[in-house]
Amino acid sequence: MDFRKFTIAAAVLAGGLVLAQQPPEDVLVVASSNDPQSVDPAWEMDNHAWMVSYWTYDRLMAYEGETTDMVPSLAEAYEVSDDETEWTFTLREDAVFPDGTPVDAAAVKYSFDRLLGVAAGPSDVFPTLAEVEAVSDTVVRFHLSEPFAPFLSTLAHPGAAIVNPEAVEAEATEADPWARDFLSRNTAGSGPFTLTEWREGERIELTANADYWGEAPALSRVLIRIVPESSTQRILLERGEVDIAENLTNDQKESIRDADGVTVEEHPSLAVQYVYLNNRELSDPLLRQALSYAVNYDGVIDSIEQGKAEQMRGAVPFGLTGYDGDAFQYSHDPDRARELLDEAGYDGRELRLLYADQTASWPALAQYLQSNFEQVGVPVKLEQFSWATMRERLDDGNFDLALGGWSPDFADPYMFMNYWFDSANGGLAGNRSFYENADVDELVREAAVLSDQEERLSLYREAQDIVVDEAAYIYLYQRNLQIPMRDRVQGYVFNPMLVDMYNFPDISK
Repeated sequence: MDFRKFTIAAAVLAGGLVLAQQPPEDVLVVASSNDPQSVDPAWEMDNHAWMVSYWTYDRLMAYEGETTDMVPSLAEAYEVSDDETEWTFTLREDAVFPDGTPVDAAAVKYSFDRLLGVAAGPSDVFPTLAEVEAVSDTVVRFHLSEPFAPFLSTLAHPGAAIVNPEAVEAEATEADPWARDFLSRNTAGSGPFTLTEWREGERIELTANADYWGEAPALSRVLIRIVPESSTQRILLERGEVDIAENLTNDQKESIRDADGVTVEEHPSLAVQYVYLNNRELSDPLLRQALSYAVNYDGVIDSIEQGKAEQMRGAVPFGLTGYDGDAFQYSHDPDRARELLDEAGYDGRELRLLYADQTASWPALAQYLQSNFEQVGVPVKLEQFSWATMRERLDDGNFDLALGGWSPDFADPYMFMNYWFDSANGGLAGNRSFYENADVDELVREAAVLSDQEERLSLYREAQDIVVDEAAYIYLYQRNLQIPMRDRVQGYVFNPMLVDMYNFPDISK
């Protein structure tokens, strides 16, 4: 079957007519709700981008199978100095970029120099990285200004991608020295796939990299179809036109469990759902506590997640180091909520609840929370925007309440405690509630540089008690992830660190 004919036949829905066509056996088709804004690994912090970039670039370290355990990838071995400020890696010698350029220490140095030079969100993952030194062609050394406890884990982060210096420099200009324009729509990595086509609003095509140093993928191509409507994704999945649908509502997932040829994979995850409370607008902790008591947690889990979630206890999810099973947990207590509103001197003003169209469950969740808040006397106006617009408003602090989802990008409590609560990270950097507390800043920053794990966790528990008491966010629930797919998909492995990225190199049909 000619792949081009397949993409033309299946890429559009026109006049209500669906042109059904099964994809070839060596082509995986994923229905995704949005185009990435960019696929530059030094710039983007979004799962839609990482679905593309994670498998088109290599990194020094990788996650093993279904675990958060770290294993070498481009690195063959590493050692660390006694003071944990120097990390030295020996690189494999058989990795090349598609143009034949070796993936050597100079490429690693260039990639991290570029990451720090671009100075966007992914660079925040390396707060103490001072210099990268190419010791030889196969040895690279990272110099840290001070120890950073999660450093090894960060080397598997999407932003730690190794780029081809020659390909990037060929596209650089005086106005764009790091070729951001080029890498926003193209890839320059040595991963198992390459980005070969992107038709915005339609599809993104990844093609197996014939020069990949590892085991060749079973798939020749991955086609990411942009299908914003969850109802259309469901139809395409049931008809067999897509292999994986990433954005069905939970009701839709339940309804297709028994559909012919469809399966719904379910896995406990580290993905959490919460509500950003803009602490600049809602500055009184009593008001934020009142909103926390107003939420019917059991009801929202049953209604929105069909019971396939657990209420959060603290900020760090169950299953990740740093989880505190004794942390305080808010309950549904409307009377207490009203008392706290009175104590806070709440004046009855209407609050704006911001959400986007990129998550299928968010409209229903927004309406459910609106009802909860209004039952205790807090009027709420719902504001739905595109994902791009919502991100801009979050970064600007232009909201009162906003829906949020989060999953860790590396396996350490730093991903929650430092990103969410360090006052230096206000906005899209992580602290999207713009929470500020000098004591919490001191606790989480100290925990980040300690090598003694027990001491680190003690500091994080102390900080967690404060941020839960002050209701910096509304901590809703930790989700089981459900992935609807055709039962012809083989080799899918769920890794809690690679949510929505799938393991394309291992999948076959």
